[in-house]
Amino acid sequence: MKSLITVVLAAAMLLALPAVAAPSWKDFPGVENTSFTEPNGDKVMQLSIVAPAPRAEVWKAFATSEGYSSWATPLAAVDLEVDGMIETSYQADARLGAPDNIKNQITAYVPGRMLALRNVQSPPGFPGPKFREIAVIVELEDAGPGTTKVTLTGVGYKSAPDFQTLYGHFEWGNAYSLAELKKRFETGPVDWADRAARARAVAADRQVRAGKP
Repeated sequence: MKSLITVVLAAAMLLALPAVAAPSWKDFPGVENTSFTEPNGDKVMQLSIVAPAPRAEVWKAFATSEGYSSWATPLAAVDLEVDGMIETSYQADARLGAPDNIKNQITAYVPGRMLALRNVQSPPGFPGPKFREIAVIVELEDAGPGTTKVTLTGVGYKSAPDFQTLYGHFEWGNAYSLAELKKRFETGPVDWADRAARARAVAADRQVRAGKP
């Protein structure tokens, strides 16, 4: 009887706890979501933020190795050319060429304005090969003196369940990335030697892979 009472009390305590909201792009203030569905049912993910920096500086944050690693990942190597590669890792001790690294191929770009990417290598644990069927377009536009609107548009999200799961992962992930980009220009480059910064990157990596913190 005592065990039954204990179980009942524990259940009552759990019911009394506030509900924990699922991770969402809304977790990141300043991110705007203008996603939409195409006539054929495919979804287009479109998230944007205004970064407090001139467009030329924001472009460097995407188009150069030093700029990319100043906000996105500890390891970053950018080869800016058509069919060039952006190779990255959230792991502070990663090395170029490792099979666990993320590789995004540059399929097209307009200097200072647009970068089109497609994944060609993702580490174990990422949400399956469907990821490689998604293209992401980075667009930059002036948003007033000293500010730049950055828009990430993901296309290729079909109506099949696998793609919808993938959409949920990267809606959060892209919003996180935009918020980190803005923060980079508010507070300066990320110090990847700092344990807290490394832990935040690893947590974000796990969130995108598994859909949970």
